[in-house]
Amino acid sequence: MVTKCAMRVGTGFDVHRLVPDVPLKLGGAAIPFHLGLEGHSDGDVLIHAVIDALLGASNLGDIGLLFPEDETVRGMDSTIMLTKVVDLLAENSYEVVNVDAVIICEAPKLSGHYQTICSSLGSLLKTDASRVSVKAKTAERLGEIGKGEAIAAQCVVLLAQS
Repeated sequence: MVTKCAMRVGTGFDVHRLVPDVPLKLGGAAIPFHLGLEGHSDGDVLIHAVIDALLGASNLGDIGLLFPEDETVRGMDSTIMLTKVVDLLAENSYEVVNVDAVIICEAPKLSGHYQTICSSLGSLLKTDASRVSVKAKTAERLGEIGKGEAIAAQCVVLLAQS
């Protein structure tokens, strides 16, 4: 019987609708595009997926428990949310081993932004950007994402606890 697990895996997912007149942010990085993500906070689907993966791996709840949809969170910068989660992980002796994320969208094309997004997330996670992998896939023109009406992100993280 395992009494203390030193390595823990978590998964996260989020999706938000694209809307005009909002800047697009993914992983805390500004991405040039004519649409942005609508959400109760700033709608950064990648950070939200990372947060849920971190909280799942650490068994510390989920994004809705820590950041309920009320006025205290309305319009909040998701980087602030992630910073609070990273601090919570540190308080519980967790360290990020690696993050692997997929952004699902038809547009914009993200391959030229991977390094910027990984650097942003690495900094926010207080780890080296080489521990963060981000890639993008299309939805093959299926559903809201495929019609260019939304963006989704999914993420897997590995944490070590000392």
